[in-house]
Amino acid sequence: MLTEISKNGKRKMEVDTESEGNPIKQDVKKGNVREYHGPIFWNYGCFPQTWEDPNIEHPELKVNGDNDPLDCLEIGKDALEPGSITSVKPLGVLAMIDDGELDWKVICIRESEESDYPNGLDSVPAAVKDGIREWFRWYKTPDGKPLNEFGFDEKWLGEKEVLEVIEETNAAWKNLKDGGVENNGGLWIGD
Repeated sequence: MLTEISKNGKRKMEVDTESEGNPIKQDVKKGNVREYHGPIFWNYGCFPQTWEDPNIEHPELKVNGDNDPLDCLEIGKDALEPGSITSVKPLGVLAMIDDGELDWKVICIRESEESDYPNGLDSVPAAVKDGIREWFRWYKTPDGKPLNEFGFDEKWLGEKEVLEVIEETNAAWKNLKDGGVENNGGLWIGD
């Protein structure tokens, strides 16, 4: 995982998908730097070399990808440095629907703390899973946006499904990089 925002951070940092080298920068909207209205309680980032293809409709959810890398939330004990790369074990995935786009959220743990979760997603306390879902449901409402929704009856999907999502988004990125799909979003994908 590539960390964009450290645990307990408020600044909305993200990979600049359109600039060469994809640097991490603070998000700006209408000329104003963006901050969350409260801290996030986990390390937030993305999986490099993944892409949620906006040209493909999910067969069950009937929404398309959000044109970004796959998001991940690392729930370990300590904060990770923005820009750091960390080996993680995916535990599960949540299908968030944001402004009519599919925006998967992968919950994971750094490999050095994997033994704290011997039963994968089932080892993650319900309060943590519910808290993450509710944070993402409400986080845009202070800006006057509607609540986010979730597919699959708002349930976290387990290891089989999270690995499928990672494989699908990696295949979509490879297809984009190889020219199999037009890069209408202007994403920088290297040489």
